[in-house]
Amino acid sequence: MDAFSSTFLSTLSQHPKSLLSPNSPNTATSSPSLKVYSVRIEERPQKTTTTTSTKPAQLPQEKPNPSPYTPPKATPKRQLPIKPKQVEPSFPAVIFNAFDDFINTFIDPPLRPSVDPKHVLSNNFAPVDELPPTECEVVQGSLPTCLDGAYIRNGPNPQYLPRGPYHLFDGDGVLHSIKISQGKATFCSRYVQTYKYIVEREAGFQVIPNVFSGFNGLTASAARGAITAARAISGQFNPTNGIGLANTSLALFGGKLFALGESDLPYAVKLAPDGDIITLGRHDFDGKLFMSMTAHPKIDPETGEAFAFRYGPMPPFLSYFKIDQNGTKSPDVPIFSMTRPSFLHDFAITKKYAIFADIQIGMNPIDFITGGSPVSSDSGKVPRLGVIPRYAKDESEMKWFDVPGFNIVHAINAWDEDGGDTIVMVAPNILSVEHTLERMDMIHASVEKVKIDLKTGMVSRHPVSTRNLDFGVINPAYVGKKNRYVYAAIGDPMPKVAGIAKLDVSVAESDRRDCIVACRLFGEGCFGGEPFFVAKDPNNLEADEDDGYVVSYVHNENTGESRFLVMDAKSPNHDIVAAVKLPCRVPYGFHGLFVRDSDLRKL
Repeated sequence: MDAFSSTFLSTLSQHPKSLLSPNSPNTATSSPSLKVYSVRIEERPQKTTTTTSTKPAQLPQEKPNPSPYTPPKATPKRQLPIKPKQVEPSFPAVIFNAFDDFINTFIDPPLRPSVDPKHVLSNNFAPVDELPPTECEVVQGSLPTCLDGAYIRNGPNPQYLPRGPYHLFDGDGVLHSIKISQGKATFCSRYVQTYKYIVEREAGFQVIPNVFSGFNGLTASAARGAITAARAISGQFNPTNGIGLANTSLALFGGKLFALGESDLPYAVKLAPDGDIITLGRHDFDGKLFMSMTAHPKIDPETGEAFAFRYGPMPPFLSYFKIDQNGTKSPDVPIFSMTRPSFLHDFAITKKYAIFADIQIGMNPIDFITGGSPVSSDSGKVPRLGVIPRYAKDESEMKWFDVPGFNIVHAINAWDEDGGDTIVMVAPNILSVEHTLERMDMIHASVEKVKIDLKTGMVSRHPVSTRNLDFGVINPAYVGKKNRYVYAAIGDPMPKVAGIAKLDVSVAESDRRDCIVACRLFGEGCFGGEPFFVAKDPNNLEADEDDGYVVSYVHNENTGESRFLVMDAKSPNHDIVAAVKLPCRVPYGFHGLFVRDSDLRKL
């Protein structure tokens, strides 16, 4: 999840941090006692040249693919990541860095566990170095031919280790990709080459702030804001190029593959024939997309359209739009009936409607003034669901429905019933919303089915499972239409994922039994992430909805080894079909995507 508060505070700053130690363990280790991955923190970057520079880095621009995609005959020899030459900081940078140190030490030190980097970046949350394309060993079973393509997962991985406050959502985006071809696998990890990443890589220290964790209370915010403004004025970076992290998810639409974070525009990426990950550049859809968009666009598998939105601290707090199959963006539909800024991380679509959740998490000025985060929960607010026609030109037909106690961060799916008079939505409801940002380990999410009667305005809901589940996914062919099965991550607690549960949400509302019909726990000390469903034959319209595989990265904290697991989606135990030993540790992250080989060739 990208920094929500960077949508509110898009021009603020923080502090220089040290480089990841070359000796930090990126490769898997066999030590059973390994619990924390140590890293080196320096007061200043090493001076290897006497060149000074204050010129902001150039944003990468998209370039056309110079040649058709052809599979490689052999994977090239592994090469170490190229480290940029560090430059001696300019005099203004030295001054600003010293002020940052003062703020982080005396004004706003990282005292709370949720923003203490020693806590947040411990164990398998610790960052890793980039890894060029590297062949992997299939240690169990064999990789099915329908997996020819690439599974890519996004997640936070700070380029420089923070000294000041750091939240899990603050890390630079890194894509971990496993490319599969004819039963063989190649793994690669690369940073998304965002403007922020490039600026700080060339500077040798952090320039743009950790916005999600760095602005708690007026004093700290004013101090960091002033330093950030000074950095911009002195030419260290240009805020108009965006400060997003692209660390949340990926999406394939409009003929392009995007790395997404909701505080900025999407970044187009592609995979090279050898499996390397290439950032093509920041994408604004011919100048029609402004500032940012959700990291969770919904792609209709039948039309190829992508539906998305943008939210922020100034009216309109919500804007809705679509992007057609050719990548052409429609005009924004501003939603002025949302009367206060809310945390809108995800939404759902049906064939007729788009559904938005106005939850109890939002911008709270009172908490901010008294020293808290600008983003917090409001227990006095009544959550509601907003429904607007999918192809609306304005908000005249927008309807809002109060749904007390219903707070969702992610939406799994939605569909129409009764000829379009009823909407059904399935989503995890966060039962302890007050802990969402500060104590994720105390969050419990119960998957619920919600029905909205558009004629009467009645809303009914019931849980389909009481287990702590989130990061739910479905067969992508069923987005926006009635589906039966959901594959969700089992929190132990979140953000660690202890296993995968399969739910049958077709169970009647009158039948109050738990809807979990299959489950796999990864084992003691083993944790994974969001699952992803891959159909065996996506072109077979007669295939069962669950005829496919569930894939995920899994890390063993006892041995330090990470694996890519392929599980049978139909079996009651999600039997392992194949396991790939990865050449490096894969930190826990956020959302992923499987891209078929035929689509990779078109990028």
